[in-house]
Amino acid sequence: MDTILNEMLKKYDITSIDDEKQALKEVVQEIALCGLSRAGFFKVSAFYGGTALRICYGLDRFSEDLDFSLLVPNLDFNLSDYFNILQDQINSVGLNFTIEEKDKTKDSAIKSAFLKGNTREHILTFYNDPKAQNSVSSNELLKIKFEVDTNPPDYANFENKYLLLPSPFKVKIYDLPSLFAGKIHAVICRSWKNRVKGRDLYDYVFYLSKGASVNLEHLKARLKQTNYPFDSETFDNESLINLLCEHFDTIDYTQAKSDVEPFIKDKSKLNLWSAEFFKDITQNLKIS
Repeated sequence: MDTILNEMLKKYDITSIDDEKQALKEVVQEIALCGLSRAGFFKVSAFYGGTALRICYGLDRFSEDLDFSLLVPNLDFNLSDYFNILQDQINSVGLNFTIEEKDKTKDSAIKSAFLKGNTREHILTFYNDPKAQNSVSSNELLKIKFEVDTNPPDYANFENKYLLLPSPFKVKIYDLPSLFAGKIHAVICRSWKNRVKGRDLYDYVFYLSKGASVNLEHLKARLKQTNYPFDSETFDNESLINLLCEHFDTIDYTQAKSDVEPFIKDKSKLNLWSAEFFKDITQNLKIS
């Protein structure tokens, strides 16, 4: 096995083919970040979302996508400019993945692309697991989606993080209060097939456990951008707490738990989930 990939994969506790798939996805995400960094991508953009929280702050759940935001709006941004160096980085560690930009089907500021590789091929190559021959379809794809918001809301703050594998590189990332603002916006506003996205709630608890404050101005900019009805002039810490507590009374927590369970190993962390639990911990929320 390639020594760099071995170093990256050995930190995972692998007991099943599903564990192998997840570990490969996470490693590919980090290799993609390295390739984007080498291509100069983080001179114009920043990393945010659940995967940023996992890689840079230690969130203990899997996140499927790589989410980025330009530092300043540019609706003409060309994502494919970074593909050649990204492809070289992917190939250099022995991975056989292709990059494909997603055609926009509606007017959107989000630009998307996919990294795709054959799941069985990579499990056999890097784990030498013979069970994959029969339990993994020959045409199953391991896919990593990455998206770039080309019209980002104002007032986000950024910081640099340094990662060591597959080789040392730098990533520009939203700072923790700005990340938390984005997550609270998702908790309040996200529409997901008329279901609650329990992953948002799981991340919300993680932010509070870290003592993170909320970048209120960035949150207000996000709410305005999505036309959420609120009075921006009077919206303060108390207003935010009240808004969240009202929202927590409307959630189906059984459904929310079902959403997040496939992405975490310790299901007992969900045992306390209820409106009472979320309203109580929200009293500790602070703004910055």
